[in-house]
Amino acid sequence: MTRRGVSFCVLSLFCEKIFWEREKSVREMAAEEGQVIGVHTVEAWNEQLQKGNGSKKLMVVDFTASWCGPCRFISPFLAELAKKLPDVTFLKVDVDELKSVAQDWAVEAMPTFMFLKEGKIVDKVVGAKKEELQQTLAKHLATA
Repeated sequence: MTRRGVSFCVLSLFCEKIFWEREKSVREMAAEEGQVIGVHTVEAWNEQLQKGNGSKKLMVVDFTASWCGPCRFISPFLAELAKKLPDVTFLKVDVDELKSVAQDWAVEAMPTFMFLKEGKIVDKVVGAKKEELQQTLAKHLATA
């Protein structure tokens, strides 16, 4: 292969990588909107908190556990809310997976829903209470 051919191949691969990374980023952002985002590492938790602080969006954090019946009951309802309210960030944290996060946020029962604005707790709902979740969301969206 000539020198020119090698340069073209390298440039082509470089452009493809940039395009792929950009497309991947766009897909990830689109995937997050209208969905409950599972947070599986402390780093991902910190990243989501930073995003929330920067955007000033209301965040609803569902502290859950795989063995929790009421958590499984409320999960589809939370997914519906996420679809209906794309301006709210919905996160799901498994307390057994991220014990330190659950301890830092004083989670004592599941499900616990923390409502955050700019990284601070503005409200909390404990239990799989659909009406209370809706009322709390409405209250904080009205003041946004």
